[in-house]
Parts: sequence; C-alpha cells; structure tokens
Amino acid sequence: MAGFATSRPASLAFAALLSFLSLFAFLLAVGAERRRSTGKVVPDEYDLRSYCLYDTDASTVYGVTAFFVLLLAQLLVTAVTRCLCLGPALSSRGCAVASFILSWITFLTAEACLIGGSVRNAYHTKYLGYYMKHDLVTCATLRKGVFAAAAAMMLINLVASLMYYWSYSKAATGGFIKHQNEVGMGMTDYGLDKGGSGP
Repeated sequence: MAGFATSRPASLAFAALLSFLSLFAFLLAVGAERRRSTGKVVPDEYDLRSYCLYDTDASTVYGVTAFFVLLLAQLLVTAVTRCLCLGPALSSRGCAVASFILSWITFLTAEACLIGGSVRNAYHTKYLGYYMKHDLVTCATLRKGVFAAAAAMMLINLVASLMYYWSYSKAATGGFIKHQNEVGMGMTDYGLDKGGSGP
C-alpha cells in the first residue's frame, strides 16, 4: 500500500491544478462573452462620412488569455499521461478511450471558438465608410454566444480530462499494487509454512 499512498497526493494535486486552470479559462471566456465589443455609427466631424465607434476591446484580451490557459491545461494532461498511445495499456478500457477522444474534441472546439471570437471581436470597421465611399448603416460586431459556446466546451473538457486522468492513474498504479499485495501474501504464507515445519 506504500506505493498507492505516495502516488495519491500527487494525483489529487494534479487534478486540483487541472481544475483550477480549466475553471480560470472558463471564467475568462464568460468575461469575454459579457464584454463583447459593441459599436455605433457616428458621423465624422471633418467630412460628411460616418464611421464605427467601439466601446472596449477587453473581450479580445479575455479570449486570447483563455486560449492559452486552456492550451496549458491540455498540454499538462498530455504530458502527465504521455498520450493514449505511450501510456499504460488503456486501449482495452472503453471509458479511457472515450474520455480521451471527448477531451480532444471539446478542446479543439473551445480553442476554435476562442481564437475565432477574439479575432472577430478585434475586427473594427472604423473609417470603413470612408474607404467604401458610402455611409455606414451598421457596425461589424461579434455574434452573441461564441465565447459562451467555448465556455461550455471547457466544462465538458474538464470532466473528460479528469475521467481520462483517473483511468490512466488507475491503470498505472493498479498493477503495482496488485503485484505488491501478492508478494506480501506469498511471504506471509511462506512464514507460516516455515513456522509450522519447525521443531
């Protein structure tokens, strides 16, 4: 049981770190959704053209930060578990394989939403009316729900990553614990036999 006792605190520490990073990225994505840039058409005081005036660009900063935080969390899971093909024999475990696939699908989806939403949110159309030689009617803004979709994918990714890491830890330590217990039982039986055969 010594091997299990020494490995379990590290597993809990990593799960806590992974949860912190994922939840931090989730909060950033929620903040990006709430702080999406909004623009309004205003006339130019120097000529008769119009342009878009945007209020804030904080959503782009939140989105890019969440992108890298989520990337760090996924890289940590991959490094610790050494990917599905290099780790213990997990190919026979349906839960591990399903969690591994779901983790990467939700990760890639969330990252696509974050980077796409950040780029689109940063696309400002100031002076577009001047270059297009006509007055603006509306301003280009990010569609509502892009960062919210990324936040939802992050929560699913967190659950899938924790399930995959739990399956990996179980496969990595279970065999050692079983072998250690068998050795202990064998030595106990040997001691009893030796004691019984003595004078």
